[in-house]
Amino acid sequence: MIKITFSILCTSVVCFEATANAQTTDADFTSLFDGKTFAGWEHAGNWVIEDDVFYRKENGGSLTYTASTVPDDFELRFDWKVSKGCNSGVYYRPGQVEYQILDNMHSPYGENARQAAASIFFCMAPSRDATKPFGEWNTARILCKGTVIEHWLNGERVLSFDYADRKWAEYVKLLDIRGGDLTGRGGRLWLQDHGQDVWFRSLRWREIPIDERLTADPAFKPYPVTGTALTKEQARVKRMLDTKKN
Repeated sequence: MIKITFSILCTSVVCFEATANAQTTDADFTSLFDGKTFAGWEHAGNWVIEDDVFYRKENGGSLTYTASTVPDDFELRFDWKVSKGCNSGVYYRPGQVEYQILDNMHSPYGENARQAAASIFFCMAPSRDATKPFGEWNTARILCKGTVIEHWLNGERVLSFDYADRKWAEYVKLLDIRGGDLTGRGGRLWLQDHGQDVWFRSLRWREIPIDERLTADPAFKPYPVTGTALTKEQARVKRMLDTKKN
């Protein structure tokens, strides 16, 4: 299956973490979670706090940060852990724009790289699978500056592109069909409840200053979607377009 191949092909990759934002320190970040309370967050009672961790314990909906909106240019850092087969996400722009959280190996979503962990769901696949097995903690980063977006996973820059670059137009269009708009600003940060248990901790962000550059990696290549996964995706796109038309 594609999700197995996706995992196997990504075992010998150089870590890029030392090349980006090497000068930032903990003092540059604002903590979004005190580890003890839901101060600044809203939910329907289905999330709990255990050992300084947000834990989605039962069905009920997302956990939303309401203390402020997401800065236009920002870096978000957090840790995440999934149960077996879990699908979740971190939403950071208005509408359907998310850093996908997934157990790649045991979720049916894992067969499509555009739905894999660290993808922009239904838009841009990561270049490789850098996930740890379910039940283990992963570290993540999201960086957005102007029209450049990066997703990091476990110290590896796995997604880096400029959405204004015309070579990515078909990917951006795909997200638009789903209801996502990368140009949107002023949205809320929220953690998705998709029906399975998921954990988050150490959520913090910083506003990226005007004079700090973020340049898309010209060598970035999203993992391709082919075969059965592509056929299913195309069928889903057709259903979405038919729904809009009707």
